[in-house]
Amino acid sequence: MALAKDWMCVKESVMETAASKVMSLAEAVGRFVSDGDSVAIGLALENLIPYAAGHEIIRQGKKELTLIGPISDVLFDQLIGAGLVRKVMAAWVGNVATGLGYRFRQAVEEGKVEMVDYSNFALSLALQAGASGMPSLNTLSLLGTDTMARNPDITETSCPFTGQRLAAVRALRPDVTIIHVQRADSEGNSHIWGPYGVTVEGAKAARKLIVVCEELVPPEVIRADPNRCLIPGFLVNAVVVEPWGGHPSGVQGFYGHDDAYYVDYARRTRDPREARAWQADWIDSLADRGQYLKALGPNRMQSLMVSRPAPAPAVEFGY
Repeated sequence: MALAKDWMCVKESVMETAASKVMSLAEAVGRFVSDGDSVAIGLALENLIPYAAGHEIIRQGKKELTLIGPISDVLFDQLIGAGLVRKVMAAWVGNVATGLGYRFRQAVEEGKVEMVDYSNFALSLALQAGASGMPSLNTLSLLGTDTMARNPDITETSCPFTGQRLAAVRALRPDVTIIHVQRADSEGNSHIWGPYGVTVEGAKAARKLIVVCEELVPPEVIRADPNRCLIPGFLVNAVVVEPWGGHPSGVQGFYGHDDAYYVDYARRTRDPREARAWQADWIDSLADRGQYLKALGPNRMQSLMVSRPAPAPAVEFGY
């Protein structure tokens, strides 16, 4: 939970001791995100959204992306506003603090972005099917809704045993999934706690996986609490150490949701010209997350840090 002034020394120390999967965010995005990719990002609903990674995608100008995520908040809106997105597969796109994502709405109304509607549950089924190697998974909940009419990857089927009507949801396998976690070791074995939505399903379904973490820890720290290790390292292509990389979303145990950021973003992005100015101020003019945190300022960061600690009791894993 380093503040801005500590950020560079934290980065330098972990990079010196890291193993082969640890790399900078710029390198990870450059190597594993390509033009035209389907990218699952922001899979923990309103928490653990990898904003730092999304901003690096914008800086590198990756184009013709398909975004996959249930509720990925204004990160989708920012990527769309940068002109990098051709298709969105989601349950909702907007601003959790104020409602509407103006860049998303404008792009859809102008026909610049194709929208494929899912429910949260349907998207989780699609990713679970991809993670399981299944072509599809079935549900009852979509029957009778117009989601099936608007989504070509959801169709009616029947149970081979009972003949019962079902909705079949086609599997999704993102070209790359990017997740934010509390801590990871150098091989990518990752601890996550608090709400994490469909992070695990999206990670397992991905063809490539980038893990962005608040802290890089020795492997023995991960092994000491195996039930919290939800992402196994063999799935991971890159480990990026990026303290505060989930801001403005919350990362439980590190910092909270920055409500003021979302309100300011809504105010400044209603008008397309002002939206471009916002992107210039908060993404284009900042070379990396270190500069972002300096712009954010230590006082604001301090106000978001944990103020009411609630540590979990220790558990005994011995025999």
